[in-house]
Amino acid sequence: MRILMSSVMAVASVTAFAADTAIERKLQDAMRAEIRTEAELARDKNRKPVETLSFCGLRDDMRVLEMLPGSGWYTKLLAPALRENGELHVAIGVDNVRENLVTRNGFEHVNVIDIGVELKRTGPLRTINVEPFDFGITDVNLVLTFRNLHNFTPEGRAAVNAAVFTGLRSGGLYCVVDHTRRHMQALTGENRRRSDPVMIIKELQAAGFEFVDFSDLHYRPDDELRYEVGRKTVTGNTDRFTLLFRRP
Repeated sequence: MRILMSSVMAVASVTAFAADTAIERKLQDAMRAEIRTEAELARDKNRKPVETLSFCGLRDDMRVLEMLPGSGWYTKLLAPALRENGELHVAIGVDNVRENLVTRNGFEHVNVIDIGVELKRTGPLRTINVEPFDFGITDVNLVLTFRNLHNFTPEGRAAVNAAVFTGLRSGGLYCVVDHTRRHMQALTGENRRRSDPVMIIKELQAAGFEFVDFSDLHYRPDDELRYEVGRKTVTGNTDRFTLLFRRP
């Protein structure tokens, strides 16, 4: 029996290693693709996409939802990596990806989701409110969002997190990266594009998620957490928290 269990564990370890190697290889290939601009390439060292997505639990056979993809920096890596065995969906703030990326060769398989409700900048300092909605898909394995939750009011984040919870399968993962705000500091014009990680954890637990882990991949000890993330002295060197949650 002991020999059998050892054999099973050895096979599982080899399988997991092979899966990790496969996704890392595909991501590294995507990082070298011609579609990426010089500006995007310049951010690789800072954003550490392979390490970050590994922490988030990405595999190449997953159904993945990327929220607020912006210019498509991560989309350009995720779409090729998932093309063969997985699925990639994008939602919220998808105009740029819809108009400039999914029309290009090799990205036609990316599913652009219209959530059907308006994002309204009616919160303090033009933060976003949004009515309850859903993504129209379920059984997602992994939801990703990079430096975006700070854009929403607490009520807006509650709507977003509820939609993520509904869209994920049981055991599905929700990975969040954002610029760090000092704990319990009030919202100001300087820190508007930062989030308190303790607050984010509490909000996601209140939404029903289990807190799984954190990573210090994007810890920056010389970011004083005082200034707007776009300032020349801060941009590209913001302290960012990286958190992983699971739907029970």
